[in-house]
Amino acid sequence: MKIEVFSDFSCPFCYIGKRELERAIKEAGYTDQVEIEYKSYQIDPTAPKETGQSFYEHFMAQQNVTREEAEQMTIGITERAKEVGLTYQFAEMKKVHTEKAHRLAKWTKQFGKEAAYIDVLMAAYLMEGKDLNDDAMLLAVIKELGLDVAEAQQVLNTNEAFKEELDKDRYDAQQIGVQSVPFFVFENRYGIKGAEPNEVFVRTLHQAAEIAGIKPTLNMVGNGDASCADGACKL
Repeated sequence: MKIEVFSDFSCPFCYIGKRELERAIKEAGYTDQVEIEYKSYQIDPTAPKETGQSFYEHFMAQQNVTREEAEQMTIGITERAKEVGLTYQFAEMKKVHTEKAHRLAKWTKQFGKEAAYIDVLMAAYLMEGKDLNDDAMLLAVIKELGLDVAEAQQVLNTNEAFKEELDKDRYDAQQIGVQSVPFFVFENRYGIKGAEPNEVFVRTLHQAAEIAGIKPTLNMVGNGDASCADGACKL
């Protein structure tokens, strides 16, 4: 089963949606039967490429609200994140440009590290307030993943590296009408917009599995100690 995931590193709903999808795949019994293709989607391509305003400063100006009102408006998503094991730190976040981070994600894909890179980077930004414009931070993630830091530095130094892949993702998003993220496409047939509840992902997985011609595997729960077999019982 193929699932395409359009997301941005600076999107708090994207990390929640990623967690919900992963949990649903496991609960629905499709582990090892799913191919996930990550698609880059920059929420704001015009964002500054240097360290920008704090999240709250930007949000206050954008929504024309006070700091107190801005903080109140993030409580709901902070609680939603906790439901999937994430602790968001909006006070530490900065307005960021994510093109470099996306280009580097495309580079990690050839080594089978893209999913891990995306997870680490989302956590770094949303839970620690790390700067996605900072080459040193991005390269530290590359080192953590066991990849070649010098080669990754070349990718960052060359502004055109992997731009074609980002352009293709942008085109694909336009073709199916993606205007916000996260956005999930299942078997090119079903779509989920936003970080929907777990049951929505589970239901959609089952629907897409029918098209893909696959069946869920049995999820084993418990250790089997209280059972009988071969003419004897475990007492």
